[in-house]
Amino acid sequence: MRAIFPALALFSLASLAACGDPAPTYVDQAWIRVSPNADSPSAGYFTVHGGDAPVTLRGVLTDRAQRVEMHETINDGGMMKMQAVDSVDVPAKGTVTFAPGGKHIMLWGINPAAVEQGKMPLTFLFSNGDRIIVDAVVQKPKDAIADEGAAKAMSGHEAMNMSGNMAGHRGH
Repeated sequence: MRAIFPALALFSLASLAACGDPAPTYVDQAWIRVSPNADSPSAGYFTVHGGDAPVTLRGVLTDRAQRVEMHETINDGGMMKMQAVDSVDVPAKGTVTFAPGGKHIMLWGINPAAVEQGKMPLTFLFSNGDRIIVDAVVQKPKDAIADEGAAKAMSGHEAMNMSGNMAGHRGH
């Protein structure tokens, strides 16, 4: 009979451990490539990791830029185009990556102090009411183009951004 009590105690502890807090949604790997042309928008990238329940990313805010929009690159009849998106679904326990050549944020009028500081706080707004604040690393224009390998690997979107030809972003 005495052997049952220790086994029962271990079972109770294991049961309580299984009742832990649900896995949270979080954002990491945030960075911004500043456009060398002050009249052109800069691009931002990050990864959203879903928690135990699906959620929708409804927007990204910062007080260090005049305007922020979520965009995605799409293939429209063999032509690569950018279009604004209002929201992005994040599956439970899945990831959504905002990366060059795919989903990204566009930032207009970045505060020069944020560029000099090398980081910018971004606030991610989710459908469940969560607001997650993450510091994004800011790449200065000279840093972004100094690495020849990175310049060669640039997506078409970034090449347009670097050249100042943002025809795909007019009217957004």
